[in-house]
Amino acid sequence: MIWRDVVNRAISELLEAGHTDALMQARWLAEQASGNEGSEYFGMLGMSPTAQQLARFDGMLKRRLAGEPLQYVLGSWGFRGLDIMVSPAVLIPRPETEVLAELAIDEVNSLGTPERTSPILVVDLGTGSGAVGLAVAAECPKAQVLLTDISTDALAVAQANMAGLGSTATRVSISEGSWYEALPQELAGKVDVLVSNPPYVGDSEPLPDEVVRWEPEIALRGGTDGLDAVRSILAGAVRWLVPAGLVLLELAPAQISAAKQLAEANGLVADAVYKDLAGHERVLACRC
Repeated sequence: MIWRDVVNRAISELLEAGHTDALMQARWLAEQASGNEGSEYFGMLGMSPTAQQLARFDGMLKRRLAGEPLQYVLGSWGFRGLDIMVSPAVLIPRPETEVLAELAIDEVNSLGTPERTSPILVVDLGTGSGAVGLAVAAECPKAQVLLTDISTDALAVAQANMAGLGSTATRVSISEGSWYEALPQELAGKVDVLVSNPPYVGDSEPLPDEVVRWEPEIALRGGTDGLDAVRSILAGAVRWLVPAGLVLLELAPAQISAAKQLAEANGLVADAVYKDLAGHERVLACRC
C-alpha cells in the first residue's frame, strides 16, 4: 500500500460522510501524519507509509469522521501566517477574526512613528489561543502585548503559541483573569489598543452541531443578548486607555447598533464599523 491508496480511501470515506472538501481534508491529514507538506506531498504519494504514520493517519481520520473539527484533529491552524496550536480549550481561529487582527496591526503601525521610543501597549482581552495578540506582536516590532483569559486551559494554549514566536515572545506576556481583573493596576491609563473577540453568541441562539459539541461554550455564549462580555469591556475601557486610545471588538452584525450605544454611554466615541470578508459588519472601533 502506498500513500496514494491511503489518501484515496480517506477521500471516499469523507465523501460518504458528507464532506464536500474531502480531497483537501484527506491531503491535510496525510501531510500531518507523514510530515511531508507542500510540494513534498506529491512526491510522497508514491511511497509506502510507515506503520507509525499509518496508525496516526487512521487515528486522525477516525476522529474527523466522528465529527471532531478538522482544526482540532490537525492540532493547529493558520492565522495571518502563524501556525496556531488549537485544542477544544480554545475557539478555532476564523477568517473574520483576521480582520480584527489586521485593524489592530494597522493601529499599532500608525502609532509606531520614528519619533516614538516607548512601546505601544496592546491588550488582547479573552485571548483564547492567542491568535490576535500574537499576530500583532509578530507584525509590529514596537508592540508590547498582554494576553488575558479567564481560562487556565486556554492560556496554556496561548503560552505554547507564544513560545513558537521565538525572540518575539519577549514582547508578549500572559495574565489570567476575567476581563480587566487580569490587568496590573499600573497599566491604568496606559493601554494604546484594547482588542477582543469576546463571546457574543446569545444563549438561545442556534449554532452548528460541530461547534456546540467541540468548541468551548465559555468562549461562545455571551448571555441572553450575547452582549454581557461586551458590556464589561466597554464599561471599563476609558479607565485603561490612553487619551484617544482604541477599542476593537468583534461582534455579530446585528449587535453593532446596540454596542455603539453601550460605547457612547461609557464615554467612548464609536469611531468606525468594519466589514468582514463576507461583507458583514463585524468589528466596532471606539475611541476614548
